[in-house]
Amino acid sequence: MDKHRIVRIEAATLIGRRPRMAGCNARIPVHGIEVTVPIVRLTSDDGARGFGPGQASAEAAQSLLGTPLHELVTADGRAKEDAGEFEFALWDLLGARSNQPVYQLVARADNQLGEPLRVPCYDTSLYFDDLHLETHEEGAALIADEAREGYARNHRNFKIKVGRGARYMPLEAGAKRDIAVIKAVREAVGPDAQIMIDANNGYNLNIAKRVLAETADCKVFWLEEAFQEDPELYAELHRWMESEGIATLIADGEGWAAEALMDWARDGRVDVIQYDIFSHGFSHWLRTGAQLDEWGARAAPHHYGRHLGNYVSGHLATAISGFTFVEWDEASTPGIDDSAYRVEDGQVVIPDAPGFGLKLEEEVFRKAVTDGGFDLRI
Repeated sequence: MDKHRIVRIEAATLIGRRPRMAGCNARIPVHGIEVTVPIVRLTSDDGARGFGPGQASAEAAQSLLGTPLHELVTADGRAKEDAGEFEFALWDLLGARSNQPVYQLVARADNQLGEPLRVPCYDTSLYFDDLHLETHEEGAALIADEAREGYARNHRNFKIKVGRGARYMPLEAGAKRDIAVIKAVREAVGPDAQIMIDANNGYNLNIAKRVLAETADCKVFWLEEAFQEDPELYAELHRWMESEGIATLIADGEGWAAEALMDWARDGRVDVIQYDIFSHGFSHWLRTGAQLDEWGARAAPHHYGRHLGNYVSGHLATAISGFTFVEWDEASTPGIDDSAYRVEDGQVVIPDAPGFGLKLEEEVFRKAVTDGGFDLRI
């Protein structure tokens, strides 16, 4: 590897589409039907290529051009944490050069996940699509129907957005609608599915307790971003759940990706860390995951709106024993061939193919480069 360099860097943005419009959450209005997928591709001087999600500037690419590969890779053959927006493309390139999937490059020696690699995932599409409906029964029925759509796409785990009373509905009505939705989704997907709820900081401690108490029979797997992060309130929520016999986990890290959350994971205040796969970075997640494993905490990297997180996140599962779920934001992006991946019985089946196992459709990518990207080469 010492003698090889990066000799070409291309970048473009592709636009994907979800099967249906994604509505509001407790903080943000309608998320829309489109996903924006920025792509970076690296080529080394022996013709090997790798691509991945990355919003790189031409200036940063120019600085990287000509860099020897050994300067970008650690002694044990992993992409360095400071690779920034080029990181995923670099991992894909390393997989191409070694003819191995990324999950094999990072796997623990005691990895027991087997082949083909199957990683649990959850349908993350259950947003506030019901706000136009007057009754809680109508609203809950609509979200339950959406969960059935996910079930038909082979999902067996579902995350439900809650916190309607934080912005869009009166507080009491919002709590009642949230509770009705959780119950309806549980009935729709059956007793064996895992269901999570995500308040996007739209609750306070007392509302969180009420919702968990009134849905205790639904066995909510985790409550995500219940309220503005506070270690004392999280400790109190844990104490209360223990006294009530509620086994729901506390998850956080998507919005407020602070280092303090790791302290709370160590101390048992937070059970699941969810730092975003793109902003936190794949290589940084390897180190974070090892620390969480040491403490017995869980990892479930967040991603949303860039599509490729569906695929790259699961490659961490062989490296992190506490890896819990891939977040799955269903979409289709012209230019990305993701046909080697599939969702089966609530799990992502990850291909035994070099790198991340994705392919670029060259004609579509070249047009996107011409229309607004860049192509730099030595």
